[in-house]
Amino acid sequence: MVRRGIDIRTRHMNFYQLGFSALLGFGVCLATIWLVLRLYHQKKVNITNRIEAHHSNAVAMPRLGGIGLVAAFILTLLTTIDFAVYPFAWNIAIFSVAMFGVGIWDDFRPLGAKKKLVGQILIATATYLSGIGIYKFQIPFSMQIIDLGEWSGLVTILWVVGLTNLINLIDGVDGLAGGICLMLMFLMIFVGNQCCASLIAAGMCGALLAFLRYNFPPARIYLGDGGAYFLGFLIACLTIRSSQKGAVFAALTAPLFVLALPIVDTSLAILRRGLNGLPLFRPDRRHIHHRMLGMGMSRRQLVLCAYGFTAFFLALGFAAFWLRGEHFAVLVGISLLAIVCVAGTLRFSRQWFAVSRVVGYSLEVRAEIQYALAQSRWLALEGSRTPNLLHLSQDVVFIARKLGFTSVQIQLEDDVQQWQIVPVSDTEQHFFQHKLPGHRYCFIKLGIKYPNPTSTNYSDIPKEFCMMSELVAEGWAKAIKSWQIQRGFPLRFDLLTLTDPDPAEAMPPIKPLPAP
Repeated sequence: MVRRGIDIRTRHMNFYQLGFSALLGFGVCLATIWLVLRLYHQKKVNITNRIEAHHSNAVAMPRLGGIGLVAAFILTLLTTIDFAVYPFAWNIAIFSVAMFGVGIWDDFRPLGAKKKLVGQILIATATYLSGIGIYKFQIPFSMQIIDLGEWSGLVTILWVVGLTNLINLIDGVDGLAGGICLMLMFLMIFVGNQCCASLIAAGMCGALLAFLRYNFPPARIYLGDGGAYFLGFLIACLTIRSSQKGAVFAALTAPLFVLALPIVDTSLAILRRGLNGLPLFRPDRRHIHHRMLGMGMSRRQLVLCAYGFTAFFLALGFAAFWLRGEHFAVLVGISLLAIVCVAGTLRFSRQWFAVSRVVGYSLEVRAEIQYALAQSRWLALEGSRTPNLLHLSQDVVFIARKLGFTSVQIQLEDDVQQWQIVPVSDTEQHFFQHKLPGHRYCFIKLGIKYPNPTSTNYSDIPKEFCMMSELVAEGWAKAIKSWQIQRGFPLRFDLLTLTDPDPAEAMPPIKPLPAP
């Protein structure tokens, strides 16, 4: 049987079939994203990055890149795959689109972490029941393969949900998630044992190259949760199908080498949040890429460094696959050595090696962080209740005073207001400034007094104030979003409604005292 010049009777894919799949994915994704951006700029579609304090880019950006990837995936599947030979491809297609639907729904209207997790678990369960599952596993450092039996369902769900969220977590900087997924799909061409999985991976390689044409710094479009969930789920399904072809251990572990950066970053984030008493899946601005941007590195430099790091682990992934699980301990040792060497070159990562000191300090400040989290949640709720943004700013000052900050400065579209809580000069304070995502000129700045008046070293500031300032900024951003949704007004201090209290009763801004 021949379909559009491609012989699909054989299970062995040649170079021309893989090349056609890649070119088709590239062309479809490129055309789809071009069309989406055209409609976006004509104001016919409007999904931009949500107002959240953890986003690294403060400029509004469409979150519709996943549409191009899904379109390329579907057309590649329909054009190059014989569903009579590969019936499981229908299941992969249906459930991949379903996972994309959960993400794009969240892009349109935020669902919340719990609802998204429930949706992911339901889709992963349906995927397992359809016959796509991890039923056997090879014990590391040996050739023994064990039958998972009743545990296969749980292992499959954890694998699918874990990879789905792992890709979403690294989608914080232009080009980062797309580039890492491109390397993963390139690996899957070979891990797929020259069958259906290889064709799908080749098509997605082309689609991701087209996506990076618009997503590489400076980005013009984002993946969004829809695109990130789709890619993570598809990678999970392809690795499972490849493992059923015989190379069980190699097919499952080879992609993990490529995912070394997001695995390390996610593990540190979960450990950090757990020690500080924060929700484990709460987004923040303390990921590795945020820290590197804070060091003064540009987005393009950061992404290129991440590509180089991932390319090294891509080579280890190929080695793990070609060796079929042999010498696994050596590969793991090389990976750990590389991670330690890279971490040693980064100033902020040196504290990771002082485990006892970091854990002890985190437990000491746990109560303070949890108190700040409670205040942040209260502030977020006040957004739908406050009559105007001047009153909301006073709520911010109330919280800042309780948390020990010395000053608050808030800039909106019309003015800058400042409150000096403690009479100290600017030279005696360190300031934490956070922009309001999606608004170039709106920000909040919180001041804290240097503990030692003779020193202006940032390292003297208690570390918990950095996290507490993020929590206050997060609550402030959510409150402003709620206020703007309910009122529909621009972000200005001077907007007072007829039902508001007398503005004269509001606490006036207190200007900083002159330096002694």
